[in-house]
Amino acid sequence: MKVAIVGWGLEGQSAFNYFGPEHEYLIASEEPRADLPAPSDKIEIQSLVGQRPVGITSQAEDLSYLAGIENCDKIIYSVTSVKNLEKLFGPEHKFWKKAVTTQHIFFETVKTKNIIGVTGSKGKGTTSTLIAKMLEAAGKKVFLGGNIGVPVLDFVNGVQPEDWVVLELSSFQLYKLNYSPHIAVCLMITEEHLDWHANIEDYVKAKSNLFRYQAKDDIAIYMADNLYAQRIAGCSPGIKIPYFDSPGAYVRADGMIVMGQPETEIIKTGQLKLIGRHNWQNVCAALTAASQVSDNLEAMRQVLASFSGLEHRLEFVRSVGGVDYYDDSFGTTPDTAIVAIQSFVQPVVLIAGGHDKGLSFEKLVEEIVGKDRVRHVIAIGQTGPVIAGLLKNRGFSSVTEGLSKMPEIVAEARRTARRGDAVILSCGTSSFGLFTDYKDRGNQFKKAVQELS
Repeated sequence: MKVAIVGWGLEGQSAFNYFGPEHEYLIASEEPRADLPAPSDKIEIQSLVGQRPVGITSQAEDLSYLAGIENCDKIIYSVTSVKNLEKLFGPEHKFWKKAVTTQHIFFETVKTKNIIGVTGSKGKGTTSTLIAKMLEAAGKKVFLGGNIGVPVLDFVNGVQPEDWVVLELSSFQLYKLNYSPHIAVCLMITEEHLDWHANIEDYVKAKSNLFRYQAKDDIAIYMADNLYAQRIAGCSPGIKIPYFDSPGAYVRADGMIVMGQPETEIIKTGQLKLIGRHNWQNVCAALTAASQVSDNLEAMRQVLASFSGLEHRLEFVRSVGGVDYYDDSFGTTPDTAIVAIQSFVQPVVLIAGGHDKGLSFEKLVEEIVGKDRVRHVIAIGQTGPVIAGLLKNRGFSSVTEGLSKMPEIVAEARRTARRGDAVILSCGTSSFGLFTDYKDRGNQFKKAVQELS
């Protein structure tokens, strides 16, 4: 069999390892990469000659790197490369009958029906991890993967019928997926990835696939007061359970997280190690999902009291000269930057800006100007001048522009911060341009902070 692999990210490499050396391969990558396998009589490599466009894949105008893939017996495409394929083949071409993602292969081959899928604009990784940890603490065998970093084909063959799988799934992974899990969870939905999706409706439609193919005895969990989440979960024919409201888990007026009817008290918000009110939503989503599988509430309490969060999500780096430094590089929308600011009571020095993916910064600017919580803004990247201009138009002049290297950005943050402040890297957009990705941006920030003396 000749297998085409379109895209050489984690999922493309996972597919290559999954199918093994007995097949022939055509590997099509937008850019030449050092980690591509060596060409041979069984491996053909095709890539663009010039540098690919900045940002998410599927922005290429030159599609020559895809030549001949339709002649392969099976095509596995990376989820973000699909729009290049749509440009080349259109939506109805017979090509699509043999073109799949690793998620398709997973749902077709996995031995268990015990699958929980989590989607949303932000909070997916934290919520998915909490669900997995709660079920593990309750004695279940759990596999965690998907968009959170472990490709599903890396573990699909090890999953047994009684095991549980928790999948974090992005809009890209859901875009053409026609399978839904037994338990689907939709977190808060805001505008995101509009440099790839045609509009918010296209984004919502992709998210809806997590619920669209459920059966009547499946479970659809959704953020109670988010209209997009209501719409998305409404596509499910299954049992619908809101969270952040009864009967799902929610925060009572006294700060106690409760669940069910009658109420069962779980844990006080003050006992959580996770920083920020937005994480109360993630905790409630995870509790609502995990409680559909296990009634071991004590195990869930222990997880919630000990889990301090994932890397690059409001991650405390260190305190220097009475100033606390936090890495929130994973926050790639203006809404997540707003949430980060609102997570602190002390004054904030905010590092914001990056790749332009078509999102408005008006609400972020309103938060900075209107709430008197932000002391200084360091505006960086392609959207830096936009953010700075909006702030200055509103009379906020405490802005630094023009910095491009992380050590100088962190040095400026230190210069402008005062004892008792928090410096937050929460850029409100993607990192492309100055950095490879959000991990590179966060790691460079942490390195620069650690080097402060």
